[in-house]
Amino acid sequence: MQLLADVAVLTAAFLLAYLPAINIQLGEFYLNTALSQLPLVILVQFSALFVTGSYSILWRYVSIEDIKVFIRAFAISGAVLIGFRFALIFTHFNLWQVPVSVIIIDTVLAFGGLLALRIARRFVYELGDTRRFFGPKRRLKRKPALVVGAGRLGAALAKEVAGRGDSALDVRGFVDDDAYKQKGSVSGIKVLGTTHDLPRLVDDLNVEEVVIALDDSRGKDIRRIMEICSDIPVKAQIVPSLNEIAQGRVSVNRIRDVQIEDLLGRDPVKLDDQNLHDFLSGKTVMVTGAGGSIGSELVRQITRFKPKTLLLVERAEYMLFQIGRELDNGVEKVQYVPLLADIGDEPRMREIFDLHTPDLILHAAAHKHVPLMEANSVEAIKNNVFATKMLGQLAGECGVKNLVVISTDKAVNPTSIMGASKRISEIVVQDLNQKYDTNYVSVRFGNVLGSAGSVVPIFREQIQKGEPITVTDPEMKRYFMTIPEAAQLVLQAGALGNGGEIFILDMGEPVKILDLAEDMIRLSGLTPYEDIDIVFSGIRKGEKLFEELEITGEDLVKTRHPKIFIGKIARHSSEHVERMLGCFERAVREHKDDLIRQTIKEFVPESNITFDTPPAAESKAADTPAFAASPKLGMAEK
Repeated sequence: MQLLADVAVLTAAFLLAYLPAINIQLGEFYLNTALSQLPLVILVQFSALFVTGSYSILWRYVSIEDIKVFIRAFAISGAVLIGFRFALIFTHFNLWQVPVSVIIIDTVLAFGGLLALRIARRFVYELGDTRRFFGPKRRLKRKPALVVGAGRLGAALAKEVAGRGDSALDVRGFVDDDAYKQKGSVSGIKVLGTTHDLPRLVDDLNVEEVVIALDDSRGKDIRRIMEICSDIPVKAQIVPSLNEIAQGRVSVNRIRDVQIEDLLGRDPVKLDDQNLHDFLSGKTVMVTGAGGSIGSELVRQITRFKPKTLLLVERAEYMLFQIGRELDNGVEKVQYVPLLADIGDEPRMREIFDLHTPDLILHAAAHKHVPLMEANSVEAIKNNVFATKMLGQLAGECGVKNLVVISTDKAVNPTSIMGASKRISEIVVQDLNQKYDTNYVSVRFGNVLGSAGSVVPIFREQIQKGEPITVTDPEMKRYFMTIPEAAQLVLQAGALGNGGEIFILDMGEPVKILDLAEDMIRLSGLTPYEDIDIVFSGIRKGEKLFEELEITGEDLVKTRHPKIFIGKIARHSSEHVERMLGCFERAVREHKDDLIRQTIKEFVPESNITFDTPPAAESKAADTPAFAASPKLGMAEK
């Protein structure tokens, strides 16, 4: 039916284009000529429509980009017909020489006619859709709403709402703080004022909901709008960011409640896609800790760049099953191999390397929980230091091109076993970079919102149970990133690395944990200290009040990416690294926590590790000829 309707429109447009010529000159001659030329013109125009993909457009969702496709199709057909006109001058096919004026008029009429036909089709579809949802069988009551933000995201939302008969919103207007948008309109909906006018507009229009749809939403802006809505009071929701929509995680109509990630919102990450494509496309990529918070997000991000194979290394069976299931159900189909393995198990890891020969490794597997590692220092060193060293050696021996180790801001002037173990792993990785052709880099960043063991899910659980939220100290501050942002920047840093660098990610401004707790209570519709109390438990062993992102005195070097820097951190000699690892090897073998702490104090002088044992016992442990006891320690004997 669409094809028949198009043929009718194209035929009518061509015959109408000949009317000026028919009125001026011999009508019968030109009428016969037009009918003879009609099949050629229709064939050329249909060919152009198919070549440009015009018939693949879903016209119920027509947009400006789709109209551009039609313009391109008719520009091509007009150019071809004009080419025929001049190419056939010296041949006996002069009957097919369509006058240039007729071609131009026909192109305009044909384009306008086909476009009008599709707009009418969409109108009929939406009319039927509206009747279906608002007919006698179902009457859906729409909530009067205001949209904050008359930019791209707000316009997309208004268009989506207008095109859906089942939408629960009735958009009464926009509010926007941009002075140039005042008294304007978007998709036929007026901009009624600024965010300062929200109380008046909500009252005048009987608005039941405010939808935040800011193109470049920042945490402070969303927080201010939320405070205005809370004072009115009116319910506030938010549209997912353009960054989330562009990556296909959500659609513009998925309006949701404001989350803590929105209040801590940061500028969207701009990726160098070409650089990442070269880094990942067609490669066999291994991700350790692939079922964890960061590891699983790395896997999701990597799939966009079409790797040859993804090697998912994870020791937790259920988490490995979950990420594999997600890949099976994902939009981007990718070949992957689920590998149940502990990265500290050398025979198993060597078997994986020999069988799959990875080109690139993203090492996210680690022990990360600060208080737990204080109580399990031996396991922290085994997993974060020796397993990383073994993985790096296998990578070098097997010719892996790049190994990216995920570190932490807690490695700066470490006060905890976890932070110290990650700093030592950085030192080990830099040493390996001098011994093998593999490019070894480390990437430091702070806390990740929503990751396993982070404060956000703990606070959320406490609120759901109606329990007081536990904060260690009212002045405690931390840097935060979202999981997708952290994963994207890790990939970008890995692609920038030449080997030996310690990359430091721009974490923005630190956030008070107390503010975070209060915001989460408010977002749950409750009042801090009234509905949910906040109690202070005191700083735990190994914790700092303030995290740091760079070692005192080190310089930061800019990279091509504005959010990624290189820390100019002095490397340690191979002899120093060997002595240090030898001491840790004995401490792990003998399972001595004090010896681990003493070794950290000796070889990581910027650390500030505490001891459980009294000074006398510490001294005794330090005076024991520990370093000479192992024949593998070499220089340590001196």
